[in-house]
Parts: sequence; structure tokens; C-alpha cells
Amino acid sequence: MSRFTEFDFGVSWVMGFFHQDWIYEGDSAAEIVTNHLPDGADAYALAVRRDAEKLLAGLPSDTLEVLWTAGTQYLPGFVGVTGSEWTRTVIDVCDAWLSARADVHPLVGADTQDGLSQRDVVIAEIEGVAFLTVEVREALVDCARDCTPDLAFRVLLRAIVNVPDAALSADQYKRMGSIGAALHYGEFVLDNVEFMVETP
Repeated sequence: MSRFTEFDFGVSWVMGFFHQDWIYEGDSAAEIVTNHLPDGADAYALAVRRDAEKLLAGLPSDTLEVLWTAGTQYLPGFVGVTGSEWTRTVIDVCDAWLSARADVHPLVGADTQDGLSQRDVVIAEIEGVAFLTVEVREALVDCARDCTPDLAFRVLLRAIVNVPDAALSADQYKRMGSIGAALHYGEFVLDNVEFMVETP
């Protein structure tokens, strides 16, 4: 069983849009999301919408702000908009994109799984990443418990990349690889953090 893509997907994929130069790719954060949704690839929008709905239903606004901030290289902050409002905006962008398509095929198979069997190991991995702040680790644990372990793990991968000079042990990376395999991730999802593994 495999996912619809070998790369990152869903909300964690959206987080990757917000790098230092994102303002040159659109006039607003919502436009950035719209501009990155590929033509003819319903699964991308559906996966983003699915994740965002899980976040909105499972977590309070301040926790959402912690997750969005940790998972992005650069987001202009939550001034004048709450974490819940931004997450709702992402859902609205997906709805508008999907409504313009005549024949949208629903997600199936691995793309509908939440990784519930991996909840304990995902939480243990989150709690073991000492270079993340306590606030971020707590938000990720809340996400694993109240949203989905799959989503929490993908946001964890985004968050650790955004910590300057951080490193993973070979054992951490191996465990993360096992979790990724159990969650049916493609080969390039874990590749995003491979450069952080300490060499002997």
C-alpha cells in the first residue's frame, strides 16, 4: 500500500511553502497555497484539506499557532489572525480549488489512514527530540493525541529541519524511518531530515 505521492503532502507540505522568500510568490499567504496546488492533482488539495480539518477540530487556536510557526521557516506571525482562522483559510482555499474541478476522486487506501497504531511511538519520538522547545513538543504531542499521529509526525519532521544547527542521532533517524514505513510514506519524506544525522 502506498501514498499518492513519494514526497511530503497535506498540511506539512503547505508548511514547506513558507520559506524566507515566500512573499515573492504571491500577494498573501492564502494565494501562496492556491498557487502551489497543481492542476489535475486532486489528491494534494484533498490531503491538505483533510489535515487542516483534523487540526481545526482537534486543537485550540494557540496550539495551532505553535504548530504552524514551528513547521514553517518563515510565517509573518499571527497578528490580526488566529491559528484557527488561518487553518480555516487553508480549508477554504482547498474548497475553492476543488469546487472548480468537475470530477474529484476521493482519497483511498493509505491516504485515508491516520496512523493510530503508531501513536505511542510517534509521541515517544516527539518527546525525545530535546532540541525542540517544550512548547513545540507539547503541541506536537497534542496533535498526535487529538488529531492524528500521521499528521503530528509529518509536522515534527518539518519542525526539526527549522531548528538551526540541530542534529539527529543515527538511532533517531532509524526509528523515524521505521515510523515512516509504517505510515506508508514515500522515499522522499524522510529524506528531508537525512542531512541532519550525525556522522560517526
